[in-house]
Amino acid sequence: MKGIVFTEFLEMVEDKFSADTVDTIIEEADPPSGGAYTAVGTYDFAEMASLVTELSRTTGVGLPELLKTFGYHMAGRFEAMYPDYFAEYTSVFDFLPTVEDRIHIDVRKLYPDAELPTMICEMKENGDFTLNYQSSRPLADFAEGLISGCADYYKEQVTISKIDRSQDGATDVEFTLRKT
Repeated sequence: MKGIVFTEFLEMVEDKFSADTVDTIIEEADPPSGGAYTAVGTYDFAEMASLVTELSRTTGVGLPELLKTFGYHMAGRFEAMYPDYFAEYTSVFDFLPTVEDRIHIDVRKLYPDAELPTMICEMKENGDFTLNYQSSRPLADFAEGLISGCADYYKEQVTISKIDRSQDGATDVEFTLRKT
């Protein structure tokens, strides 16, 4: 997993909780890296899982809510770091298909070892938008937070529902977005 995810996670923890909470979760999780992350480094996903789990234990906030909050945070950070990707579109429904078709392609060029999810998008005749999220990692709640953050960026009110078809350790979740 790319280091930027770790550095942003710890920044979110400090912003939402405190610097002491960051220290506590690193100390309790005792990750192999020692909690020293660089944005361009690559780290084992198990480190992130242990940090998030420890944050949940320390704060009493459930894992799904923490992952959604982190996804929402990352949407804002991606908007700030890569404004050109977002500026080309006027709607979350136009932007989300570009994640798989453009952004993930660009990420793979820079980081060939990146393990990215697959996202298949479709606009339905009834106006609903579906995004099928498939990953080897259990990060559907994180993806939901990203989707919510992107909708807010485009100032669109949407409801997000999901059908979880995950099995055998593989994440497979269909998100449906509907304008409200």
